[in-house]
Amino acid sequence: MSVLHALQTRAAPFVALRHDLHRHPELGLKEFRTSELLAQQLQSWGYTVTRGLATTGLVAQLQRGKGVKRLGLRADMDALPIHEVNVFEHRSVHEGVMHACGHDGHTAMLMAAAQYIAQEVEYSGTLNLIFQPAEEHPGGAKIMIEEGLFERFPCDAIFAAHNMPGVPAGQLVFIEGPAMASSDDVTITLTGVGGHGAMPHRAQDPIVAAAAIVMTLQTIVSRNVDPQHTAVITVGSLVAGQANNVIPASARLELSVRSLDREVRDLLQERITQLVTAQAQSLGVLAQIDYKRDYPVLVNTAAETELARQVGTELLGAERVTRQGRALTGSEDFAVMLEHCPGSYFMIGNGAGESTGEGTGDSAVAHACMVHNPGYDFNDDILPVGAAFWALLTQRFLKD
Repeated sequence: MSVLHALQTRAAPFVALRHDLHRHPELGLKEFRTSELLAQQLQSWGYTVTRGLATTGLVAQLQRGKGVKRLGLRADMDALPIHEVNVFEHRSVHEGVMHACGHDGHTAMLMAAAQYIAQEVEYSGTLNLIFQPAEEHPGGAKIMIEEGLFERFPCDAIFAAHNMPGVPAGQLVFIEGPAMASSDDVTITLTGVGGHGAMPHRAQDPIVAAAAIVMTLQTIVSRNVDPQHTAVITVGSLVAGQANNVIPASARLELSVRSLDREVRDLLQERITQLVTAQAQSLGVLAQIDYKRDYPVLVNTAAETELARQVGTELLGAERVTRQGRALTGSEDFAVMLEHCPGSYFMIGNGAGESTGEGTGDSAVAHACMVHNPGYDFNDDILPVGAAFWALLTQRFLKD
């Protein structure tokens, strides 16, 4: 029996686990129920479980033989502060919290693999299963590392996966090199002098400055960044004033800044700071810039990505493997782990097709919803695919 067929026959309890996690979503660093549930099952399968990294994170370790190689497999556990609109039976029971990104599925995939590996897979070496909290916020990977993750559980390579709506279910997409963008958060506070809307000459208008800054920021992408590189500057919030005849004393802009190159990331920070300061000064207002560098560029290493491609092809055949997909401008805190350890992060198709995003309860619609959509749901059909991949990767990486 192939590993995929074996995992398909054993999938039912892990689909049930996934539905249980979906019903009971927990936000970052609050995944207490989830963590306890996982720890109990992992211990029953023979894993040595260490709890409490980044509050709710855990590492399950299984050592066999005399092999010296060490493999890390990571799954994220946290949910999002989104109100779910789905009507199926396993919808969230917690108002305003839902698994809108599939972390319930990622966790269930790794749990299915964990049981199968413990019971069926022969290898020699050390397997570290990392169940990470707070991928969405505030970045559980960094916290786990700061608390000694790789000192306590050294890994020669580390891997993670994410479902991808819009890609055929079970299709594996690998990306060597930069695969996901850095993500920086910028808050700009403009302080001027308020006044009457009928007498603008007696005020220093921060709204005019804010409008000018929004437009000027886009020249950074079009005129400062190499056209063959990727950069995104999005002004997602502009808050100022409350009445049409009052010039406010202040305005606030909130930006999301992304790139796929570390040098471009530095350039964006430099030019944003320069242009905002100069534009504000030219219009007579003061600019305060709070520039927070968040997740770095996620860079998949060559050898580990090639191994993942080989495992995927062995598992599914070349026709279900995209060897080099396009990099994504979304961000992922697994990038922090890859700064400390070689490895690869890949995508598993969640299902192709059009979505209304209205949460009708139609599973095909929910599977096609983009992540972070209130009508999204993880596709249970891909759970054994991901689990089988982890099992086969473990066997190949930790072979004698």
